[in-house]
Amino acid sequence: MRLENEISQKNFRNDYHKAFVNILYTNNWLLADQSIIFKPFDITAQQYNILRILRGNLPKPATIKFIRTRMLDKMSDASRIVEKLRVKGLIERHTNDDDRRNVDVVITQKGLDLLKSLDFMDEAYETKLNTLDENEIRQLNDLLDKLRG
Repeated sequence: MRLENEISQKNFRNDYHKAFVNILYTNNWLLADQSIIFKPFDITAQQYNILRILRGNLPKPATIKFIRTRMLDKMSDASRIVEKLRVKGLIERHTNDDDRRNVDVVITQKGLDLLKSLDFMDEAYETKLNTLDENEIRQLNDLLDKLRG
C-alpha cells in the first residue's frame, strides 16, 4: 500500500523527505510484526538479536564488547539485556580467565532450544518481502547499503 494512504498524508516536502518517512514507517511496520511473534516467547527483538549472535559465535564465548559491535540496534544496552537473558536461563556469564574486566557470555541449551523454535521467522520474513522479485531485492539491498555509505 502506498505511504500516502497508510499515514493519510498527501504531500511531502520532496521525494527525499518522503523516502525518509517511508523508511521509518516500514521499519516500524516490520518491528511491530516482529514483536507480535516474540510476545509468546517472552523476549524482545534485542534479546533475540543477542541470542542469534551468541549462537553464531559457538563454541566460543563472546564478550559484551563483541556483542555490542554485532548488534543491529547500536543504542541498546547490551549489558542490561544480557543480564535479563541470564535471569531467564537463556545465557550464562563467566568472568574471563585472561582479563578479569571482561565477561564471557555463552548461550545455554535452553537458549538454543528457544532459537530453534523461532527459526521459522527467517522464512516468515522472506515471505513478508515476497512482493519483490530477486532483482528488486538485490536492488533494495544495494540501495540500503549505499544509503548507509
